Amino acid sequence: MKKMSLRTRVLTGTVAAAALGAGTLGAVSANAAAPAAAPASTVKADTSDRNLQQSTHLTVDAATKAAKAALDAAEKENQRVAVSVVDRNGNTVVTLRGDGAGPQAYESAEKKAYTAVSWNAPTSELVKRLAQTPNLKDIPGTLFLAGGAPVAVKGAPVAGVGVAGPRPATSTRSSPRPASPPSPSSRDNPGRRT
Repeated sequence: MKKMSLRTRVLTGTVAAAALGAGTLGAVSANAAAPAAAPASTVKADTSDRNLQQSTHLTVDAATKAAKAALDAAEKENQRVAVSVVDRNGNTVVTLRGDGAGPQAYESAEKKAYTAVSWNAPTSELVKRLAQTPNLKDIPGTLFLAGGAPVAVKGAPVAGVGVAGPRPATSTRSSPRPASPPSPSSRDNPGRRT
């Protein structure tokens, strides 16, 4: 069995947490409580005529739990990230920026979540579509990099989750050591090494 990447594990955990939160999904009702006395100019909608539509959205509580679960999973892997959850319309519900996440992480997480919910597909899969349709990347607000996943209920997207900025909490990159000043003895005798 192929080992899943950190980003895949984090997103899988996030989507699982969001699915658990689906029990707390709130339905936006088209029929709010009617006022006691409606003005005479009020137009009444005929619900039997399908003039109204009902949609399902994650609650703020469910979105926060999903984002926190993803952030916690990343921190356990020593990654510093930002996590964003957007609703079906691409509006940000919650974004959490982990300690030490880079300045680009916040916006990147939102764009990845937006991209995932817009196409109802993980952004890691959408990246592959760029070879056939490179102008997809020109659509405002999108980011075609791995790290975004849709949250679907009955096959329809209700939210998108984006994770961005993973980097180790302690740098493992090798960087050249800064040049140290010459020792006093090497200044006196440039050919001599100490």
